Formats: sequence, C-alpha cells, structure tokens
Amino acid sequence: MKRCPECGRDYNDDSMSFCLDDGSELLFGPALMDEPATAILPAPSAAGGLTHPTDESELKTAMLRPSATGGGSDSARGFDKRLLGFPILFAIIVLGGFLGYRYFSTPSTKQIDSIAVMPFVNESGNADVEYLSDGMTETLINSLSKIPNLSVKARSTVFSYKGQISDPADIGRRLAVQAVLNGRVVQRGDDITLYLSLVDARTGDQIWGDSYERKLADLALLQKEVTRDVSRNLREHLSGADVSRLTKNYTDDAEAYQFYARGRHHLLKATHPDILASIRNFQQAIELDPGYALAYVGLADAFRAPVAETDPAEALARSKAAAQKAIELDDTLADAHAVMGWIAFWYEWDWEASERNLRRAIELDGNNAEAHLFYSHLLSNTGRHAEALLEARRARELDPLNIRINALEGQYLIHAGQVDEGLARLQATKELDPNSWMAHLFSTSGYIEKSMFAEAIAEGHKTVELSPHSRSFSFLAVALAKAGRQAEARKELQTILNMSRERWISPYSVALVYNALGDREQTLSWLERALTERDPRMVFLKVEPKWNNLRSDPQFQNLLKRLNFPA
Repeated sequence: MKRCPECGRDYNDDSMSFCLDDGSELLFGPALMDEPATAILPAPSAAGGLTHPTDESELKTAMLRPSATGGGSDSARGFDKRLLGFPILFAIIVLGGFLGYRYFSTPSTKQIDSIAVMPFVNESGNADVEYLSDGMTETLINSLSKIPNLSVKARSTVFSYKGQISDPADIGRRLAVQAVLNGRVVQRGDDITLYLSLVDARTGDQIWGDSYERKLADLALLQKEVTRDVSRNLREHLSGADVSRLTKNYTDDAEAYQFYARGRHHLLKATHPDILASIRNFQQAIELDPGYALAYVGLADAFRAPVAETDPAEALARSKAAAQKAIELDDTLADAHAVMGWIAFWYEWDWEASERNLRRAIELDGNNAEAHLFYSHLLSNTGRHAEALLEARRARELDPLNIRINALEGQYLIHAGQVDEGLARLQATKELDPNSWMAHLFSTSGYIEKSMFAEAIAEGHKTVELSPHSRSFSFLAVALAKAGRQAEARKELQTILNMSRERWISPYSVALVYNALGDREQTLSWLERALTERDPRMVFLKVEPKWNNLRSDPQFQNLLKRLNFPA
C-alpha cells in the first residue's frame, strides 16, 4: 500500500506514483512504522547536524519543518519532490499526445486546396471517341468544383494543355495548384478502361491512383464512382450531403450521356458547324431522357453561342426556354442560373433579375468562372467598376488561360477609365493568343481613347482580318474617322451596311460610326433602331466613353432612361 505524505490518503494500487488530491509523490505507507531509520532521509538538527525521526509523528514533523539554515528552503520539507512530479506528469501527457497522434491518426494527404484536372488522353486509337475523354474530363471538373473551399481550374485553361506532355510540377507552378489529376481512356467495342493518377505538384509524388474497367452502358455510373473516389482523396471529411451533391447522376441512360458528351465536345469548338452539331446532339439526348437537366443547359448555351450575328429575339427565346426547363428540373444547376442571368443582361435589360440569377449561380458554384465573368460584365456595364474588376480577376484566377476572360477584363478596365492598365491586360492576352480578335478589338478601342490613332487603325485592321463582322468594322471606322480619314471611315461603314442585305447587323455598331463622323441625326436614329430591335450591344450605352459627346443630349438621356439603367 502507498500513502500520500501530505494528506495521508492511502492507495491500494502500487503502480500509482502521485496523489490524485495534491500531486505529492506517494510513499509505501504501512512500511513506515517498521522501516529502519536509514530508510528515511535525515532531518537537519538545530545545531546543523542530522537527526533521525523514530516514529511516524516525528517523520511528519521532519518533512514539514523548515530548514534552520536555508530560511525556509523547499528541499528541507519534501516540496522538491512535488515540484519534480509535475514536470514528469506534464512530459508524460505531451509524449502520450504525440505518440497518439503519430501512431493512431491517419497521415493526412488530403489537405489539397487547389487542383487541375488535365484533359484525359484518348488512347483508343480512334479520334471519333475523343468526345468521350473530353466529356469525362469536363464532367469531373464540374463535379469537383462543388467541393467547399477547393479551387478547381476551369476547362478552357486545362484544355490549353491538350495533346501536350507536361510535367506536373510545371503545371503546378503555372496554374498555382497543389495537385494535378491525369487520366487515360481506352475504349474497345463496348468496354472502357480508365486510368487515373493524382499527383502532388509540389513533390511529383503520386498521392493516389486507380484503374476502372466498365461497360459503356455503365458510363454514367462510372463517372459517379470516379467523382466519389477522387473527392475522397482531396478531402478527408466530406459530409453525406456533399458526397450526394458531387456524385449526383443526371441520367441513367448511357446513350443519352454519350449524346450529351458529344454535344459539349462540339459546343466548345465554337465554330458555326460545330454549334449546329451540338444542338442536334443535345436534342437527341433530351429525346432519350426528357428529364436530363444538363442537356437542357447545353442546349441553352448552344442557342446563345455568339458564333455569328443572328436575330437576338430568336436566340433569346430558344436559349431562355432551355435554361428555364433546366431550372425546373433542377434548381441547383449553377450553369442554368448563369445562362438566365446572361439572358436577362444581354437581351431583356433586366438588371435586377440578371444580378439575382448570377449571384445564385456563384452561390451554388463559387468555382464557376463563367458565372463570375457574366457578373463582372453586368457590374461593368451598369457602372459598378470596382466590383466588376474584382469579379473579373476572380474569373481569371479560376481560368487563367481563358482568352475571353483576359480580353474582357481589358475592356472593363478601359470602361473604368484605366486605359493604360486595360491595354497592358490586352497585350498580355495577345501574348497568350496572338489571334484573339477580341483582344485586338478592345485594343483598338483603348488606343482610340488615348488618341493613338495609328495604333488603333493597325489593331482595327487586324481585328477585321481575324473576325469580319460589323463590330470589327465599326471600331476600325471610328479609328479612321477620329484620325481625320473620313472617306476611309465611310467606306468601312458602307461595308457594314452591305452586310445587312444578307444577315442581321448591329444597329448600335452603325450608330457608333455615325457618331464618330459627327452625324448626330443618323447616330440617334440608329440608336433608336437598336432599341427597337433589342440589339444586345445597347448594354454598353452607359459606360462606353465614345458616347461622352452625347451625354447631355436629351434624346440620348431618354434612351438611357428607357433602358432602365440604375442610377
């Protein structure tokens, strides 16, 4: 039995070393009466010598008596043993905690905050099934984007690496991501094999890898399984609701899924024939599965694709109907809300509805670069420039190699009065893609604002060469008119007017040229026509600096009022 020398509490457990009440070191209690004197530490006498207590009471007195020479030294009354006990106990607790963490917790490789899902490589030897590898990549990107606090690089950025062999460390540095996911797809008849490898971009070490062998009929289920496995290797603790949201299966029809994947494949090529092909594929997916919400989103995107100048009313009706159907089927689809916000902005000029839908899209998917881009466009064109630039930069962070995002940010800077910064952003865009017609178009606009007309005209000619539509010719014509070369400007204007014999053209673009030529009557007439025809480019009326000469004109002010621009 052990006993506490301070409080006298007895302990039957001989393995205990310290008192539970006061922390004093325990001594063997019953042996104290029979212990030889040499077993007890001697107590100093009043004369400075040593005495030995002969019974228990004297023992206690000796342990509590202050030192005659030490002025109350702790060592004379056993207090030093208690002091020694606490550091030992603390050390045991710390060591136990460390060992428990080290040996009983799972080493965490799941603290990944950013990832790039690289385009899956089609190793089938058949270019006709390229849609499959591309579709699986895009679906996984969209699913992973729903993981809270995970930054996922957008499709257009990662697909700029398509067909390249890139080192994960290099991708990590360029795209500022911690992890890179690579995939290879092999299709043989009705069989499909998928190989995945998740790599730490900082070290080049593989975090996780796996292979999947399935039938094409199980393609939708395979996508769900892959999403689940990858997400678990990115986040250790995902709620059941998160997992359900990530792995949601939008169709059980494998053939419908393949038509959808083909539709996305064509849509993202963004040529006129490909847009038509995408519409056919989305419609076939819907025929097979009328409840396929994602196919309706694809259809809405395809109808609004700006690949050619078309009647805005027709584009509005088809795109809006498809987006509304998608939301009716699934209100949590961020892309559907983004399309609705886009339509309300460009065609309906309903600024409040546009903002409501775009904020909803961002709330549902904070990684949706398109939603951030659309929102920045709305904010810029309604004069909220500081907010617009923040949203544009966020879109560029998510999709850094997206040419359209980079170019539009340059335009927003110009409309915010930061022309030099805008031209710098546009120069960086042209370095990414020297043939970006948008970057050259907005550069034309920026140089006009700086009265650098030679540079503006050169950029305008390049824009027309790359994309010969009315907007390109109009900015070139404005640059020529401002430079005093009015005959050449009128020639470009006539080119635009000749286009109207074959297709719809933008009345706003025509008005822009007449204004540069100093013809107020024709300018306001064409702006009225633009309002009547619901020309989408009327959304620039409030912030385009080329209208500054008309700001005080009552008829121009009336146009702004009828557009319901916020004050």
